[in-house]
Amino acid sequence: MPRYEDAEWRDSMRIRFDYTNMLADAVGKNRGTTEDELDQMEFRLSAGLDVLRRRRGPKDLAWMDLPYQQETVEEVLAYAREVDGVFDDILVLGIGGSALGVTALKTALLPLGSDYLSPERRRRPRLFVLDNVDPDWVMPTLQMLDPERTLCIVITKSGNTVETMAQFLIARAWLREKLGDAAACHLVAITDPARGALREIAEREGYRTFAIPPGVGGRFSVLSPVGLVPAALVGIDIRELLAGAAYADQLCSVRALRRNPAAMNAALQHLAYPRGQRISVMMPYSQHLRDIADWFRQLWAESLGKQMSTLGKRVNLGPTPVLALGTTDQHSQIQLYMEGPPDKIINFVAVERFAEEGPIPAADPGEEEIAYLGGHTLAELINVEREATAIALTKAGRPNCTHIFPEVNAFTVGQFLYMLEMQTAIAALFFAVDAYDQPGVEAGKNAAYALLGRPGYEEQAVEIRSAEAARPRKIV
Repeated sequence: MPRYEDAEWRDSMRIRFDYTNMLADAVGKNRGTTEDELDQMEFRLSAGLDVLRRRRGPKDLAWMDLPYQQETVEEVLAYAREVDGVFDDILVLGIGGSALGVTALKTALLPLGSDYLSPERRRRPRLFVLDNVDPDWVMPTLQMLDPERTLCIVITKSGNTVETMAQFLIARAWLREKLGDAAACHLVAITDPARGALREIAEREGYRTFAIPPGVGGRFSVLSPVGLVPAALVGIDIRELLAGAAYADQLCSVRALRRNPAAMNAALQHLAYPRGQRISVMMPYSQHLRDIADWFRQLWAESLGKQMSTLGKRVNLGPTPVLALGTTDQHSQIQLYMEGPPDKIINFVAVERFAEEGPIPAADPGEEEIAYLGGHTLAELINVEREATAIALTKAGRPNCTHIFPEVNAFTVGQFLYMLEMQTAIAALFFAVDAYDQPGVEAGKNAAYALLGRPGYEEQAVEIRSAEAARPRKIV
């Protein structure tokens, strides 16, 4: 029996949320939240969960059902078995929600440094994610890989994303130059099930395809084939990953605010916003979890940063997400958080049990100033540093909270990803904004299409060029 089917093991892997230092009793009444304010949010949570329950399903909020997609899991695992041993490298082409989640899974669940092992020492392919169109990154990456031993996975929900399709054209030409017609066997398309340029090309040229379900937006897609296919190919246990997400679904459906971690943090962030605490820092004390914070930046920013509310009112609203890494950024950002503007909430992420302890040897005779470190471990040190930072911030009246991982594994990572998605969905209801559109992003995309000469954007291109010509550049 897989361990995630054991209820006792699942409960032992529950991620706990400590919000003690978010409360007014800890940081002061003008900086923290009161119990009365939380009581008032209880009814709003119940109403919000009703909204999510009604919208949940394939036509709208399909991301909520991703933990239970058994047919897709079987399809993905069958493909992973089919190509096992065929490829040395997996190259993901995508951007935003089509790449950040894959990177987060890689960093969290693969051994650090596994990309640097020789082919003889690797049990699974290496995973590379090109989430930009910087030519000084894209082209050297291709030059480093062998097209005969590389699988390119092209990910775009719309099938038309300009950066991804540019990468695709380059990668396809690279494969064709060496492999000819066999290049199609080295390309996988993950896109809309029926529409878009990538879907048309994939069906015409015979690529293996996987569908991103309708109702799953890019930033909520990590638990769809977007994340599952690359993860399965490099040996991540996707069944355990989704079991963790399903466990989080249970935890985050509870109507009692003080027993629902996603809702509690959504409420705390919402209540902090009118106090001027509009910057939300996520600070994992774990190298493995760093890129989950990076993934969360898009989820939080793109979902909550909106000009208009769902009531049709202009609000220009949105808490700003910031990434920090403990202990690294204790030496770069904490000074600002401690003594700068009181406009931030620090979300620590702690790991109770690391895979490695890292014993610290005793100092040599005469090294009294560092002798106190001997006998401790790096695992102990990193947690002490986090705890000390939280204590200092609290004493300075700076609200902070902590997500506590028992350990980092596929179950807890899946649990955390889904929990953060639920936190974002609930926060959007509290803020009264649409979590699932991105008109600001679309405006930039349309301008890029016009400047690149895409058919249908000729009028906009003329407008842009005319406006630029009328406003001479001021360059020093």
